[in-house]
Amino acid sequence: MIVFPNEWRKNAEKELKGDPVALVRKTPENIEIKPVYTASDLDGIPHLDSLPGALPFVRGPRATMYAGRPWTIRQYAGFSTAEASNAFYRAALASGQKGLSVAFDLATHRGYDSDHPRVVGDVGKAGVAIDSVEDMKLLFDQIPLEETSVSMTMNGAVIPILAAFIVAGEEQGVPQAALSGTIQNDILKEFMVRNTYIYPPEPSMRIVADIIAYTAQHMPRFNSISISGYHMQEAGATLVQELAFTLADGREYARAALAKGLNIDDFAGRLSFFFAIGMNFFMEAAKLRAARLIWSRVMAEFKPKKQSSLMLRTHCQTSGVSLQEQDPYNNIVRTAYEALAAVLGGTQSLHTNSFDEAIALPTEFSARIARNTQLILQHETGVTNVVDPLAGSYYVERLTDDLAREAWKLMEKIEETGGMTHAIATGWPKRLIEESATRRQAAIDRGDQVVVGVNRYRLEEDQPIDILEIDNSTVRASQINRLSHIKRSRDRNRHRAALEALADAASTGKGNLLEAAIEAARYRATLGEMSDAMRQAFGDHNAIPDVVSGVYDRAYGNDPEFTNLASRVGEMSKTIGGQPRIMIAKLGQDGHDRGAKVIASAFGDIGFDVIAGPLFQTPAEAAATAVRSGVHVLGVSSLAAGHKTLVPQVVEELKAAGGDKIIVVCGGVVPRQDYDHLFHNGVAAVFGPGTNVLEAANAILDLIEGRRRNR
Repeated sequence: MIVFPNEWRKNAEKELKGDPVALVRKTPENIEIKPVYTASDLDGIPHLDSLPGALPFVRGPRATMYAGRPWTIRQYAGFSTAEASNAFYRAALASGQKGLSVAFDLATHRGYDSDHPRVVGDVGKAGVAIDSVEDMKLLFDQIPLEETSVSMTMNGAVIPILAAFIVAGEEQGVPQAALSGTIQNDILKEFMVRNTYIYPPEPSMRIVADIIAYTAQHMPRFNSISISGYHMQEAGATLVQELAFTLADGREYARAALAKGLNIDDFAGRLSFFFAIGMNFFMEAAKLRAARLIWSRVMAEFKPKKQSSLMLRTHCQTSGVSLQEQDPYNNIVRTAYEALAAVLGGTQSLHTNSFDEAIALPTEFSARIARNTQLILQHETGVTNVVDPLAGSYYVERLTDDLAREAWKLMEKIEETGGMTHAIATGWPKRLIEESATRRQAAIDRGDQVVVGVNRYRLEEDQPIDILEIDNSTVRASQINRLSHIKRSRDRNRHRAALEALADAASTGKGNLLEAAIEAARYRATLGEMSDAMRQAFGDHNAIPDVVSGVYDRAYGNDPEFTNLASRVGEMSKTIGGQPRIMIAKLGQDGHDRGAKVIASAFGDIGFDVIAGPLFQTPAEAAATAVRSGVHVLGVSSLAAGHKTLVPQVVEELKAAGGDKIIVVCGGVVPRQDYDHLFHNGVAAVFGPGTNVLEAANAILDLIEGRRRNR
């Protein structure tokens, strides 16, 4: 029951001419938000008298926080070749950035060298291509690694990437003990949302533990893991789900390290976290405070002797999914608010997204605005003068406690299933996130959740902006040329022996995989060769596509637009002798499947017969599946910039396989400048970011009817 102070209730009733309970809102996290908070809302909250730098660390992991030193500006970047990314990094460091955060291309993430036939459209597109130590040395050329903290977002091919980084440091004259930074090494979330995995869960957890063990012994300044909730929120998780699943992952990694014989105090201080910061301003700030509270409770289970082992440290990144293609300069404002929420929540480092990331890779122009957003926060707003300025706020303290309580309830359910690894094996966390993502999209489509410039206050005309485009074929040719030179010039005997030792360590379970990979990297084994050496022992992980149902049905109910569309599908089903059938495909190594899953779920609720294609298909494989399944439409979801290469290929493969009558459409992050190229190559329609799902369904029905009339 919602209780308000009597005097306020009287005034509110006069203003509203009704009951103020009508102003209470319920968030996707099932938390009720009242229009007014008072001191009574703080009753029963145990952390209120705590201080920054002291248990339970709600108010920050350090006593002085930004008053002593501002957060680290750590912009995530990488594209094209190592040389191009190196030039970008050096310019960023010269402009005030304090640390580097490396984005790798999808071929690298999935353990393929650039010359592999499965990665034709992926090389250099969504990050930098790294095939060997030679690429890594070029990436950090003229960047002193003993002075520069380097974060690397890598999970699937984490062993060869970290090995190459260590060897590149050695050959720059920097010993392992002097290297500082973070490797993400968070494989559990890949099985839930991001999908850049290679091996099955069990051997993947061994990789995580081996890296924690090796770095604890040899790399005291290096964070062995960055436990990520960012990709969960981007995939659609609520803030409670992001908190619970991320911290449960962290608990699982701690257990894996302890099983290797490590002492909790040997590695706990080098665990770090990574959270998304979206547009729910106060709740995002409260989320970071709640995360520190919960983590201190989790780590107390392992009885550490050092207080620092109970302390959560985190990097944050402003939300990518909150950015919109429509009216794109609005994204600068969105990012600034999100950045402020992260700072008020007490992040240790921060990446601010560029305003054009809903359309393409950032340009130097947009990247400078993103970086300056943080510099303005640090130098012009005064937020660094006071530690935890939101402390004592009736609303924020209540939110902090509510989020912590709800997340802990979900974590207890995870424990009941046997821990996070077991929970992931059941598919339950992934399903919860996909349901949340679909509910959010339905709320936007209905207009219940306002997105300025998208479903309200829209411009009549689009604002074209300059975008960064990578010549994928040129990058791949350059990488293949370097690979050929490496393979010709290396010591074949030592190279072969080192790879055999790595394969033996993987198959027997003896020795440390990272230690063996470092030796292989020294003798110029490539990323693909090292990944394949472990594939021989571990095999590949293949996820089974699953689609949630009923979310759009429940969200729209008897809404006339939805029921009319469902009726139209029903009428078409009678005409063509069955439901209109659509296949939703992901091509290349792009594992980001949020959009594809939302479309599959919504179209299924509308009445389409939906086939969810498996991840990582080649154009030939997708075409063969579409023809075999007898679909009317093949929809390609693209989020990794490979559409200009891969989508025309799938059109040609359909023709070769006898599927030239199948309609091909494309959706996702596709710049409008690329639409004509796709249309010229046989694509019937393109649905960009922010497209209303029901409008897309009507357009596809039009295409099917048009194709039938023209036969």
